[in-house]
Amino acid sequence: MLSPPSDHMLDALWASSVDQAANVVCTDLSNDRLTGDIPINGSFSLFTPISFQNNRLISPPAAPPPVSQTPPSTSLGSGTTGAIAGGVAAGAALLFAAPAIALAMWRRRKPQDHFFDLSADPEVHLGQLKRFSFRELQDGTDNFSNKNILWRGAFGKVYKGRLADGSLVAVKRLKEERTQGGELQFQTEVEMISMAVHRNLLRLRGFCMTPTERLLVYPYMSNGNVASCLRERSETQPPLDWPIRKRIALGSARGLAYLHDHCDPKIIHRDVKVANILLDEEFEAVVGGFGFAKLMDYKDTHVTTAVRGTTGLIAPEYLSTGKCSEKTDVFGYGVMLLELITGQRAFDLARRANDDDVMLFDWVKGLLKEKKLETLVDADLQGNYIDEEVEQLIHVASLCTQDTAMERPKMSEVVGMLEGNGLAERWEEWQNEEIFRQAFNHTHHQNNDGIIADGNALPDSTPNRRPEELSLPR
Repeated sequence: MLSPPSDHMLDALWASSVDQAANVVCTDLSNDRLTGDIPINGSFSLFTPISFQNNRLISPPAAPPPVSQTPPSTSLGSGTTGAIAGGVAAGAALLFAAPAIALAMWRRRKPQDHFFDLSADPEVHLGQLKRFSFRELQDGTDNFSNKNILWRGAFGKVYKGRLADGSLVAVKRLKEERTQGGELQFQTEVEMISMAVHRNLLRLRGFCMTPTERLLVYPYMSNGNVASCLRERSETQPPLDWPIRKRIALGSARGLAYLHDHCDPKIIHRDVKVANILLDEEFEAVVGGFGFAKLMDYKDTHVTTAVRGTTGLIAPEYLSTGKCSEKTDVFGYGVMLLELITGQRAFDLARRANDDDVMLFDWVKGLLKEKKLETLVDADLQGNYIDEEVEQLIHVASLCTQDTAMERPKMSEVVGMLEGNGLAERWEEWQNEEIFRQAFNHTHHQNNDGIIADGNALPDSTPNRRPEELSLPR
């Protein structure tokens, strides 16, 4: 019987045979007094701890947990992919939204075109008015080019323009600096012109109203206005002949008569002058310039307002009291008629009259009485007029410019006189009143002189006079 090998022998055997035993599938090595490290290579990794029991072997360190051979979970991958996709989508959305955000911020800084619908106001009657866009009028006037300026007024400029449909218009642009007067003029013209429709009244085609702009659009008047034709015409433009001047006088009278007698409430123009009488392609008179117009009820005899109008053309009662009526327009029409006959400004005529220390219309009547019509009539007519017709228009102008408003005719009566009805009778009546007035004034001055003389000579006689003698007109 063989004895168990010694410890050294087993150690040697173990060390030498470990490498050859790498392929051993399984064996029992317990109680064999083996020493050293337990091998873990080859098949030894399959041995259980019982196979090495009761030996002096050193156990290997604990092995790390086996790595799972299953594919990685897709939850993390899908989350990462989703985050990437979300970032890309957000970036794309921001890319497309950036122009819209920039546009919104730009519009917020720049005032937008908000058009004011005046028809929402029940007190304003607009008829068929069109609201134009500012861009449309800007394009139609070549960006409001100076070469298209037709007229310069107190509150702005008038430009010639062409709309997209090819029609010619006159665009009145109020001054950029917004004033209370300009704003009032805009609102007045929109309201007044839309109420009055007549062939001798300017028609308003439309308007444009933005936070910074106020514009009015009218039909284009190819022959300008009477003022420009009288005093600012080019050398190639012929002067207004006498038949045209008569038509202008009648047409403008008809337009004003319509404002006074056929509008409810009646409209007082308050700025009748040659610059506000426009001429169409047939030289038909068209009354415009309604910026100072005022409404007046039929039951009222006048309205009291701040004085508006052009110096030299304002009726005396309006200038002194602020009370205006249709007779205010009659006075302005009379002055306009005188300018139409003479071709000169009323202010210049007044200056000529004052050189002789007389009032303007006294000077005119004096020339008429002396049959010096050539001194009055526009030299551009070169004598091509009828003396009798000139005298008739001067008579009408004189009747319209009487100092007392009640003594002036109505515009409807002026139309009748220009048409040949009642002028001779009215003129004769006025002359008789003038003779009586002069006689009264002469007697009045004599009586005043007598009272002063008596007062100086007989101071004690005053108590003996009757009371009415102390109340003579002053």
